[in-house]
Amino acid sequence: MSEELKVINPATRQEIDRVKKDSVEEIERKVKRGHEKFLEFKKVNAHKRAELLFKWADKIDENKEEIAKLVTLEGGKPYAEALGEVEYANSYIKYYAEEAKRIYGRTVPSDKDNNRIVVTRHPIGLVAAITPWNFPVAMMARKAAPAVAAGNTFIVKPASATPLSAMKFIDLALDAGFDEGVIQYVNASGSTAGKVFTQSDKIMKLTFTGSTKVGKSLMSDASVTVKNVTMELGGHAPLIVHSDADIEQAVEGTIASKFRNAGQTCVCANRIYVHEDVLDEYTEKLTSAVKELKVGNGMDEGVKIGPLIDEAGYDKVMNQLEDAIDKGAVVETGGKGSKDEGYFIEPTVLSNISDDMLCMTEETFGPLAPIQSYKNLDEAIDKANGTEFGLAAYYFTKDYATGVYLTENLDFGVLGWNNGAPSAANIPFGGLKESGVGREGAPEGLEPYTETKVTSINL
Repeated sequence: MSEELKVINPATRQEIDRVKKDSVEEIERKVKRGHEKFLEFKKVNAHKRAELLFKWADKIDENKEEIAKLVTLEGGKPYAEALGEVEYANSYIKYYAEEAKRIYGRTVPSDKDNNRIVVTRHPIGLVAAITPWNFPVAMMARKAAPAVAAGNTFIVKPASATPLSAMKFIDLALDAGFDEGVIQYVNASGSTAGKVFTQSDKIMKLTFTGSTKVGKSLMSDASVTVKNVTMELGGHAPLIVHSDADIEQAVEGTIASKFRNAGQTCVCANRIYVHEDVLDEYTEKLTSAVKELKVGNGMDEGVKIGPLIDEAGYDKVMNQLEDAIDKGAVVETGGKGSKDEGYFIEPTVLSNISDDMLCMTEETFGPLAPIQSYKNLDEAIDKANGTEFGLAAYYFTKDYATGVYLTENLDFGVLGWNNGAPSAANIPFGGLKESGVGREGAPEGLEPYTETKVTSINL
């Protein structure tokens, strides 16, 4: 009898479905099929690939409410937010449908009269992806769309906690006309799929979104076959509110960054640094806004904060909260949690924060907003940069010179200047330091799915 993965609704702790778990042999068979299909698909011209991607996008638009419901049921995020994720995911399909026709080469002037040099770009091969539970369709689409646009085949292992929406997404690709084997999924543990993906000589590229610890392990294992890798890893984002900030705008941006998906994103603001001149005003207004965020089942109307994904995630956030309170933090609002029926934690604002608190030293992945004051900007920058992570950072200032100074001195790959949600299909996304390798989105997100060839021709 085949093993199964149980899919649990974190808002109710009830089982909503089971999916068949692929064995190592089944994963290897799908890898073989993807490799063999690549030998055909790489010959499909760019206009045809674009047409298939646009048809896929149409199918997603037709089924977006159903996909969003799956995202909410298996992952917990509010339905309106889940619907936004589906539309965001589809923006990558549509964007790379256009970019498929713009994979250009170039000619290079030669120093010899009878010589011509041509540079061309070609699909890399079968691409394997491992995607996270917090954005089950968006992170998959951000990898699949450029891979297929470039002429590659694609196989993904969705997160075991949230496989249903990704499976539906890929089923729609087949409905749109993609051949079996061009786009596939497998369901297995991360370690099982990761071992097959990294060791297979039929997989030419591995792309992963998840923790830095797992990313490092995958990179090490992938080195055995010298695979091309793209890694979007952990974050510990700072948010700086300077003395000249528009406080209303800063509060709005903080809510957008910190509390999306109940704080369970790699780009959530984790550490909030506020200039002492505006500390009281900002804290008061943020606290007031957070009190209005309704907590509950993501399918209920008006809910803004859903559950955490599982008990381990819940316990981690509660541990950080209790640690902060034990070390002197003041709870401005929230501070309570319950896992009796679902994994719910109130959106919480903390003041009187010190550097030794866990919430300031490790990624939170929950609705916890710790506020610390600073006197001068360089102090805030030093604290913001004082981490091994470098994914996202946010800052609020109305002064252009201050904003430019922050842009140039913050060591992060994605910067939000008066903007709590700086992400779109047409801009590159990725981190510095231990937050990743490579970029996703924009033309930069397409290039890693191609190989460059140079042909030197003597006439």
